[in-house]
Amino acid sequence: MTSAPVHGTWEPRPAGRWEDAFLSGNGHHGTLTFGDPNDDRTVVTHHTLVRPGDGGDGDDRYRMPPRLAEGLTDLQDRLLAGDLTAAEGFTDGRPLQWVRPFHPAFQIRLRRPDGDRGPGGYRRTLDFTTGVAEAAGTGWTSRVFVSRADDVIVQYVTGPALTVDVSLDHRLPGAPAALGVGHGAVLTAEGALLSLRVRYPRSDLGYTGVTLVAVGGGRTALAPPGLRVDGARSVLLLTRVRRHTGEADVTAEGSALRALLTGGRPAHDRTPHGADVCGDAAYGDLLARHVRPHRAAYERVTLDLAADRDERALPGSALLTRPGSAALLERLFAAGRYHLLSSAGLLPPRLTGLWTGDWDTAWSGAFTTDANLNLQTASATAAALPEVTRALAHLIRRQLPDWRDNARAVFGTRGVVAPAHTDGECGHSHHFSREYPLHLWTAGADWLLKPLVDHDETYGERDPDTAAALAEVALFYEDFLTRTDSAGRLVVVPSYSPENRPANGSWGAINAAMDLSAARHALLTAAAYHPEHADRWRTLAHRLPPHRINADGALAEWAWPGLEDSYDHRHLSHLHGVWPLDEITPYDTPDLAAAAHRALELRGAENDSAHGHLHHALIAARLRDGERVARALGRVLDGDFFHDSLMSAHYPRRDVYNADAAHTLPAVLIEALVQSTPDRLVLLPAPPAACARGRLRGVRTRFGAVLDLTWSPDGATAVLHPTRTCRIDLWTSAGAEPLDLVAGEDRVLPVRTR
Repeated sequence: MTSAPVHGTWEPRPAGRWEDAFLSGNGHHGTLTFGDPNDDRTVVTHHTLVRPGDGGDGDDRYRMPPRLAEGLTDLQDRLLAGDLTAAEGFTDGRPLQWVRPFHPAFQIRLRRPDGDRGPGGYRRTLDFTTGVAEAAGTGWTSRVFVSRADDVIVQYVTGPALTVDVSLDHRLPGAPAALGVGHGAVLTAEGALLSLRVRYPRSDLGYTGVTLVAVGGGRTALAPPGLRVDGARSVLLLTRVRRHTGEADVTAEGSALRALLTGGRPAHDRTPHGADVCGDAAYGDLLARHVRPHRAAYERVTLDLAADRDERALPGSALLTRPGSAALLERLFAAGRYHLLSSAGLLPPRLTGLWTGDWDTAWSGAFTTDANLNLQTASATAAALPEVTRALAHLIRRQLPDWRDNARAVFGTRGVVAPAHTDGECGHSHHFSREYPLHLWTAGADWLLKPLVDHDETYGERDPDTAAALAEVALFYEDFLTRTDSAGRLVVVPSYSPENRPANGSWGAINAAMDLSAARHALLTAAAYHPEHADRWRTLAHRLPPHRINADGALAEWAWPGLEDSYDHRHLSHLHGVWPLDEITPYDTPDLAAAAHRALELRGAENDSAHGHLHHALIAARLRDGERVARALGRVLDGDFFHDSLMSAHYPRRDVYNADAAHTLPAVLIEALVQSTPDRLVLLPAPPAACARGRLRGVRTRFGAVLDLTWSPDGATAVLHPTRTCRIDLWTSAGAEPLDLVAGEDRVLPVRTR
């Protein structure tokens, strides 16, 4: 391989749109950095910033799940009797109520005086290994990162005789005119302390941003709403955001930020070069503390596709015009892991990751759990990002009480039912309509818990919180699965296949394939975690009906006689048993796998959404169809789905900022190259043509081994570093063979690729 892959990206000009701004984050705070030397803007976000109901329109009545349980039996009777539209009236009559929208906080602005056009020789870069977004020109540099160690946004600007106006500016696109806004600025020994208080309309909730400005040299003066720095050699800004009721203690926040300047060292300490603690030394300490955990996480897994050296050197915007380039796949893989890591912490990634520059974020910038969140977190275990899995687990733990309310109110059961949409705070099922009866969807909890189960298998320990949640899912199915068909098999009724309906029926139906797969998987997994209940839950799982193969030879989306398939759709919910589950595989269930493959062939793309294409690719990889993986990837890479920031869009031509493609693409490439279960390893099941040779290092397997894989058209070598002793089946293009692994003993496996 001629050179190393690029672990970062760059552009020759500042970002003209917030969608092209370079991204940093620590899973709590996020930043979008434009890098304009004349108006140096950094948009600040935080996972907690969701706009409350305004308190004046009564919308909080609809934040609870609808109380429909008393009518459930009648609905089931009507559906089983053949009334295909019965579920359309299963509602309390409320209007469609979106979850509360995610929004940005404000932008930090450093503006040069009029007439100063700034330095020449411009370049802006984003280093994935450090998370530093840098813009630089002759004699001027601005660096921004979000500290994983100190939970603070750090910006450091250096240059000769810097003269800038510094302010916190809430005026971002879509910001409500009725926001209550207050600015504060006081001079300090370091420079100044700026604050921005924002109160939501008709609410006691608000948020406060506090920025400590430490100035090296020059003069500092108040210039409301901020300050003027004149003739300085450096400006260091430390920023935090707090969402709160009442008033924030700005003085205490300022003291906490001031303590970070010296990192516990005496204030008079100096570096060997004489830099003061308001400049190089403080920035260096802050960066060093952050880089240690960030780099360790980012570098766990790397992908090298032996790309062309010249293409690797291109800016991201130029590389995006070469959709067939191996260098593009390398960089998008690296960027996807970087952005996924950066957006997951307090919560997992939203539809927009951790970032937005607009208060009117599409689909509320929320968490959509009937596909999007699950796709974005698909690589968390294999790509060695337990930080993402922990964030998902935190979201689930916080919302379990609301999930219990959903089960009781809608279905009259014990246990839990997950919502299809959440803002990260409320987990109630309240977002639904006639065309999207999302309150009828029961498969969500199992899908959300699947990455946590994969994590447990990978690391060899069962988390008690995951075990407890699985038990609650099983309790729901115990109470819900009470109706049977003429053969005595259980029936899932009502049943919903996101976000589709039968060609000859309505949205609420019977025995959606996804619901069957999820119920079986949840019950069998809960049984494995809880031996004391295993017999009961396994018996229930085995009473569920098998999947149905339709007249086209395809796995049917509804395993109920008479319900016809609708193929032109972006969701592939009915193939849930193929991916993310291991229920349908070419190895264990070849007939069902063939039917699933036929269903994939017949599936349309509907509105060309990125998540639909990459969901298609993940399923194709499980079915060992590398050509179909390549075509699905090509639809995204050819469709202009990526911004210059290497964050993605929901639709072609960069329409609607959305993290689905960016975060899911690494999972697609890993699944095409390596797949594992607790007792199986599959090598090179579906490599696309652009991945003809390369090296994938550090992948985690679900049988407890780290895997390094090197391959070319002439052959491949896998090196396993097992942490557990076990026997697995090794599958390659040559077939299957048993493989014994011993904890602590590396195993080198030569593999034929022809």
